[in-house]
Amino acid sequence: MFTWRKALAGVISLVALLIGGFTVLYVAIDIPKANELAQAQSNVYLFSDGTRLARTGEINRETVPLSKVPTDVRRAFVAAENKDFYSDSGVSLSGTARGILSTLTGKGKQGGSTITQQYVKNYYLSQEQTVTRKVKELVISLKVDRRNSKDDILAGYLNSSYYGRLAYGVQAASRAYYRTEVQNLSVEQGAYLAALLQAPSQYDWAIASPEGKQLVTRRWNYVLDNMVEQGWLDKGKRQRMKFPVPVAPKQASGLSGQTGYLVDAATRELIASGVSEQELAGGGWRITLNIDPAKQRALEQAVATGLGGRAGATAGDGAADANTQAGAVSVDPKSGRIVALYGGRDSTRHYLSNASRADYQAGPTFEPIAMAASMEAKTDANDVSGTEHIRKTAAALGMAVESRDFASSQATTLGLMGASPLELAGVYSSFRHDGRKITPSIVKSAERDGEQTGLRGAIGGQAIDPRTADMVTSYLRGDLSPSDVGGPRYADDREGTVTTAQGRTDDRKAEWFIGSADELVTAIGLFGEDAKTQKQVALKNIGDGSPAIIWSGYIKRALPLPTPQAEGQ
Repeated sequence: MFTWRKALAGVISLVALLIGGFTVLYVAIDIPKANELAQAQSNVYLFSDGTRLARTGEINRETVPLSKVPTDVRRAFVAAENKDFYSDSGVSLSGTARGILSTLTGKGKQGGSTITQQYVKNYYLSQEQTVTRKVKELVISLKVDRRNSKDDILAGYLNSSYYGRLAYGVQAASRAYYRTEVQNLSVEQGAYLAALLQAPSQYDWAIASPEGKQLVTRRWNYVLDNMVEQGWLDKGKRQRMKFPVPVAPKQASGLSGQTGYLVDAATRELIASGVSEQELAGGGWRITLNIDPAKQRALEQAVATGLGGRAGATAGDGAADANTQAGAVSVDPKSGRIVALYGGRDSTRHYLSNASRADYQAGPTFEPIAMAASMEAKTDANDVSGTEHIRKTAAALGMAVESRDFASSQATTLGLMGASPLELAGVYSSFRHDGRKITPSIVKSAERDGEQTGLRGAIGGQAIDPRTADMVTSYLRGDLSPSDVGGPRYADDREGTVTTAQGRTDDRKAEWFIGSADELVTAIGLFGEDAKTQKQVALKNIGDGSPAIIWSGYIKRALPLPTPQAEGQ
């Protein structure tokens, strides 16, 4: 029979077993030599046909003594990651337990590690998410905390962490983000670098989405508020601080033209699939893209012709002005593969990819989404009774709706929320794929040391009813009259195509065209951006480079019509 004595004996036995097991591990696991990250290899990026696109792998690192890091900057990192760093034992048992549970249940990464644990992972171990690695991290962290001083551990952490922009260590990060030496960093700048460590690619201000900018700003404020709470920063001084916008990054010369945009898109997708930025920066990857080199050339040529006009043309004479930026994504809707992408005039001069930026209004391209939402909710397309059904449908189709304005009916009917060519290509591919959610994918395969990495799937579940998708597709093709669905009919420029309305957004800062021809869905946007300040401006002169003309030029090159054969052949 069950008694309290048996229960107590069981608990004591379990505790003894755990203590004994941990003692064995503590004795058996030694502090290893530093990992081989310093011997990082290059990454190779290939087109879909196996031809080489790029080779990357330069790592920017420089170790500095802790004495060179201003005290306020050191405290910013402690406030961001581990407020109890100077008094803890080097480990967080609860954080480690959550991490192990997350790994066992397949839920991915889990935060909660101390600065000591992060240093051990960066300097001694690998970035792999396994239970074995996490147990080793726990044991080694306890030993490192006993052997090393807190200042030594903090110095190691600051010098071994990855900050994005291929920068390892706080000195390289200072130069990459603020063009200054680490000893010259202000507390505001230090707080940004400390906030950045949580998600370097997502929080890099130069390429961050609107959501990313909100998140890193929130975390920057969190760091400074923690410093006030710890008594490390005067409250009045804190209230006067302004966010220190980093300088624009410098792209490596080998990533000029469209190459940098393609590599960046592949990197972002791999990170979204669970590969850490530090793993990628460590090198040794062979990454094959879905990009078709012939279609990529066709898109680049079409944009160059459209923006440049005819030979020798100037602004107002067939050429777009310098304040016109283009972004485009072409997707196979059956597979979800991105076959061509245009991110801007040159990734070494315009680091932010126009293909994935979502800070310009969607304008008329959002109308079919609102239409689909009304069909799904069985409401009138012109109803002003609420927009939650539109928000829900947009999210189901793959749009990031968290920080977008869906509060008013005007915002939705006029398409006032931001969108990117990448997002819209996915949404319109979903319309063409019977309403299945399409998340456009640029990575075909990724392997390191002969092992393939699992990738997120491009084809998801049912986003909208297939009948809704068919109705929207028929409407866009022109098979339905405007009165059937309550909106304007769109022009059809090529037999078998599905096109959306071309036209500028309500604020006249963007002009869109999304066309579907045979096996391709292509979203093209032109954006007004001041060439000097990078601020959004109204489009003034786009010459012969309207999105519709660029699309037509691309389709003629990428999908040439068959030549009619003579009679009798």
